[in-house]
Amino acid sequence: MGEWQYIRTEIEDGVATLTIDHPPVNSFNTEVMDELSEAVDELLADDGVRAIVITGGGTNAFVAGADIPEIKKLLGQEGGLKMAAEAGHALFTKIERATKPVIAAIDGFCLGGGLELAMACHMRICSDRSRLGQPEINLGIIPGWGGTQRLQRHIGRGKAIELILTGDMIRAQEAYSIGLVNKVVPAGAVVKEARGLARKIASKSRLPTAAALRAIVAGAEVPVEEGLKIETEEFASLQGTGDAMEGINAFLEKRQADFKDR
Repeated sequence: MGEWQYIRTEIEDGVATLTIDHPPVNSFNTEVMDELSEAVDELLADDGVRAIVITGGGTNAFVAGADIPEIKKLLGQEGGLKMAAEAGHALFTKIERATKPVIAAIDGFCLGGGLELAMACHMRICSDRSRLGQPEINLGIIPGWGGTQRLQRHIGRGKAIELILTGDMIRAQEAYSIGLVNKVVPAGAVVKEARGLARKIASKSRLPTAAALRAIVAGAEVPVEEGLKIETEEFASLQGTGDAMEGINAFLEKRQADFKDR
């Protein structure tokens, strides 16, 4: 694995834990984003990694948004904001379209680009002390790394408009109640819970896991009729695989399946 200044990775039992470590609140700047992109590429290419957990270092934040001085600098550069938006979109879309499950383990502040990263992950585990939001409007800008698009897909248009236009933060329980996070756990238990979920998924065959993720993510971007065609193709792609036969036989024989990823 590569060595980075702001990113730490650890692999155990097929689950990679990627920690963004940029004190005091793990804010995103160009260097952090570049390192995160490189680390994600390595983990996705590593056959020993079956699932990824992304979390923030320290006790203050998952990621508390972008580095404000850098945003100020970009405002003074022609095309600076567009360039930053395109870079963020490329990274977060890569995570969203990954065929390995990616889980955000959120503890503390999850704001701006941090929430945009979390929404690009496939699932989100959140501590009960966390605060989430898209406060960019308070800076005279808007979410630029997918927040205007992914937030409404997660929680509905009306609530997304409210959060983006007010810049308000919400508590973990509200985030759970509106479907923004999958589960709320006590502070200190977030990474353990996320890793447990990742290990459970990693125990399945990679083939249907990847097929399901492709169908879900691609299908969300098209009308349901096209989504059903995508599902049909992914479903049919598992025809004749050894793991499909093993899974069916294991069920009929009342035993644990022994998947071989083929």
